Amino acid sequence: MMELSSATARFTDSTAQFKEYEDYLDSKVTPTDKYYLKSRELARKVVEHGHKGTVLSREEFQERKAAALAAEVAKTNALYNRSRPVTLASAGKELKDNFLKALAEREEANRSGKMTSVIFIRDHNTLGQEVSGYIDYAHRLKTQDFEPYFSGKKRLVPGTSDLCFYNWKTQVSVSNSSPNFEVLYEDPNGLLFKNKRDKKILSVDPSSGPGEDSSRTFLQTDLHVHVVIYDHNIRTV
Repeated sequence: MMELSSATARFTDSTAQFKEYEDYLDSKVTPTDKYYLKSRELARKVVEHGHKGTVLSREEFQERKAAALAAEVAKTNALYNRSRPVTLASAGKELKDNFLKALAEREEANRSGKMTSVIFIRDHNTLGQEVSGYIDYAHRLKTQDFEPYFSGKKRLVPGTSDLCFYNWKTQVSVSNSSPNFEVLYEDPNGLLFKNKRDKKILSVDPSSGPGEDSSRTFLQTDLHVHVVIYDHNIRTV
């Protein structure tokens, strides 16, 4: 969006209602001006040169007009994207495993922002090494094609770019904050994830509750050694 000058930013009059700069100037001309000046052009010049107080210059008017148009386009695009049906990678798939069914049940909510789920997986990588980690499901959905996962062509496993990753063979440990969660790994209560939208804490400690507006689901699955899904619901007030 075009940056407004300080003089324009201080001017509170709306330009959206005026098609041209001349229309804007006309709105500042009074019946008295018309009576004494006898000329619309002359009245406009008097207004434009500031004899009637603070008035936008032609350049400032055009800046505000362009900024208003850009804001309107952005608003329209946002409404369009919000109303567009979400394309689900799980749609039409025959899902037999509990884990894939659980992912499918949460896909729309994670894509639309109603929910942010954290998936804990412990399994073995392609080298046979035991690995475990926490995955920001909503972020993965935005950055990866999940059709191969729901089709059974690929297995979802944690990696070094996820929220947390640990290789039990090499002892490589990595943590990364995501667009949805901040990783808090030095807290006395153990590993925590802070939701960036509502600032609420998600706890993965099995001996305590998961936190406000959050739930924990243990899953039996044939695809992984151990799976837990933590769901954090985003309240919209």
